[in-house]
Amino acid sequence: MTGRAAVAADRAALRRLLVDSGLPADDLDQHLPAFRVIEEEGELIACAALERHGADGYLRSVAVAAAHRGAGLGAQLTSEILEAAAGGSLRAVWLMTLTADRYFALRGFVKAPREEAPAWLRAHPHFLTYCPAGAVVMRRSMTLD
Repeated sequence: MTGRAAVAADRAALRRLLVDSGLPADDLDQHLPAFRVIEEEGELIACAALERHGADGYLRSVAVAAAHRGAGLGAQLTSEILEAAAGGSLRAVWLMTLTADRYFALRGFVKAPREEAPAWLRAHPHFLTYCPAGAVVMRRSMTLD
C-alpha cells in the first residue's frame, strides 16, 4: 500500500477517521489538499497532512484506523511526507502531540519549548485550541545544520 493525495471524495471518510482518532477535523475543507491517505479495499485507513508555512512545514493529523494500527502505516505516511518536505525546500517541519512524542522522536523530531515555536505555529488554531500547554512541540530540521 502506498499513500496518495486526498481528493474531495475522501472528505467524509477522512473526517470520520480524524474524529475517531480524537483529532480536529473542523478545518479539513481548508486543508484537504495537504493530506495523504492510504486506503485498503476502498476503505480509508490512514492519513497524515503537511501544511506549508513559508520555509517551514506543520506535520499534522497522523491517524490510523484502530483495526490497522501497528502495521506501520502512520510511519509510512510520515516518511512520505518528510521525503517530500526534504525535496520541497522546507527548512524544518514542526508538529504538536499530546501522546506520540516518543514515536516522533524515533523519526528525527526533537522537543522544542513552546515559546520557541515560530510565530505562524503559535498563531495556528491547533496551537491555541487543540494542543494545550501540556502538548509537546517538536521540530525536525530538513537541512544540514
